[in-house]
Amino acid sequence: MQLTVLTWEEEGVYISQCQELEVARCGDTPGEALENIREAIELYLEDAGGPGMLQDIRLVLTVKGPDAAGI
Repeated sequence: MQLTVLTWEEEGVYISQCQELEVARCGDTPGEALENIREAIELYLEDAGGPGMLQDIRLVLTVKGPDAAGI
């Protein structure tokens, strides 16, 4: 499974969103927003794996957006 993370800035806050899981987090910097979305994705997958919803998942993050190059 490959997950795509989009990162953008809104009014001084950076937003990261995983499109496939419909999970989003924010941060004061692009790096912080990316750290936060990684944690959110890990927790989401951990919770989904408990009831056996997901098995043999390999997480690959693809970061897109104008601020992605600096992360």
